[in-house]
Amino acid sequence: MMNIFLLSVGTLWQREIIRFLRQRSRIIGAFGQPILFWILLGSGFGDSFRLPGTSAEGDYLEYFYPGILAMVILFTAIFSTIAIIEDRKEHFLQAVLVAPVPRSAIVIGQALGGTTLALIQGVILLTAAPFAGIPITVQGALAAVIVMALLAFALTSLGLVLAWRLDSTQGFHALMNMLLLPLWLLSGAVFPAASAHPLLGWLMAVNPVAYGVAALRRCLYLARPEAVLGLPDLGLSLLVTVLFGLLAFLAAVRFAEKSGG
Repeated sequence: MMNIFLLSVGTLWQREIIRFLRQRSRIIGAFGQPILFWILLGSGFGDSFRLPGTSAEGDYLEYFYPGILAMVILFTAIFSTIAIIEDRKEHFLQAVLVAPVPRSAIVIGQALGGTTLALIQGVILLTAAPFAGIPITVQGALAAVIVMALLAFALTSLGLVLAWRLDSTQGFHALMNMLLLPLWLLSGAVFPAASAHPLLGWLMAVNPVAYGVAALRRCLYLARPEAVLGLPDLGLSLLVTVLFGLLAFLAAVRFAEKSGG
């Protein structure tokens, strides 16, 4: 039984990787757009950006960089999970659901596939940290990879929750614009919570993605911890990110078990 479970997970994981590599538009969309955002917005704000509590001008390209890493992960999660709706229309999903394997194996394979794709692109972009002015170390890079993996799993699982409940790409895009993008915008990726309106600050405090981004910032600045003062502790951020991913995954499994394809 365990062999069947692992074979199912591995097969679905491999399918996600192969399908991604064959669709160049997904590579461009998931990787190119965040890079464009980083260059345009970062250059637009330039040196006029100031962190709260400091009088010195900062570099917005540097501040925005961890947010772009999170955006790459988010976009990859969106593109990988929307494929479930396409599989349903092509009747591939129905064929998978009638196979004698638990629904959890199907969800794990899909989640790991999206997580792997997001992590690969995040690691590629991580090599640009020195160009953003971030004093990253080997330990910081390894810690950042772990955080990106946790965040990628959580966001992919959340995308699966939406995809398993919907049967149209239009509805998925609508919910994406209404839920997933605001989660990213209110994560501290674009602006710090300390400079936000109190209402937005409260929303950022209860946003689980904000703790993933905070953990990513702390890992990137292990060599300069004074640059991330005011952020949640690394331990708390990791705990919230893990719980977020676990709850999202369990919800995806629950909806998959209820689905008839």
